[in-house]
Amino acid sequence: MANLNPSHPTKQLLAGYCGIIFGGFGVHKFILGYAPEGFIMLVISVVGGSFTYGITFLIMQLVGLVEAMIYLNKSPEDFVNTYFANKQGWF
Repeated sequence: MANLNPSHPTKQLLAGYCGIIFGGFGVHKFILGYAPEGFIMLVISVVGGSFTYGITFLIMQLVGLVEAMIYLNKSPEDFVNTYFANKQGWF
């Protein structure tokens, strides 16, 4: 079990709110330190969205919204164990 750092609950809230608002761009992934996953979401949203008239952006926004709800509904200890100790990048 990972130690609960005072910044972890702040990152949990910030990642959750950014997942709701900017989820399609993967900002919540960058906040948690998952740069490759955030970059994948960003590229799919921007490049894919330009070729599919925004459909892939809407899909990525939905993924960000679902992940934000998961982040906000976890307890702080469970959040730290899942995303900082076990390094689970998706869902």
